[in-house]
Amino acid sequence: MAEHDFRYTLLNPAHTLSECRALAPGRYQVTGTGGSILAGDTLLVTLKGSRELSQRLTVEKVRHLINPPGQWLAVADGPVFRELAILNWQVDCDSCGKRLDFEFAVDAALGEAARKPAAEARIAELGWSSTASGKHLCGKCRTLQP
Repeated sequence: MAEHDFRYTLLNPAHTLSECRALAPGRYQVTGTGGSILAGDTLLVTLKGSRELSQRLTVEKVRHLINPPGQWLAVADGPVFRELAILNWQVDCDSCGKRLDFEFAVDAALGEAARKPAAEARIAELGWSSTASGKHLCGKCRTLQP
């Protein structure tokens, strides 16, 4: 089982995705070229509408196409979103004032209540911490705290 990186930042014409669409929540159809994709492999793909977010998809089955050469069609499992929303937020470090401008993905069908937990999870992924009182610390200040 291998991991194949198809994020936009890599722009390699011999190793690209043509399409990634949701068949149902958590199931995706992916069409691409290159990479020798096999069942059980992981695909790392950029989320549509995002400049930096990606998701991991696990290939369930793959069909290699004859024409054009090297193209394949896969069915994969991944994150469950009924209605994907990409949001941009900003937080400031309560110790040094450094600003974090970040984007995060949330299932918009879950409503406004799902936004804060999704944002807090993304902040943690980026190396920041948040306290129960709503304060945020950047990675540098977090390591300086006792």
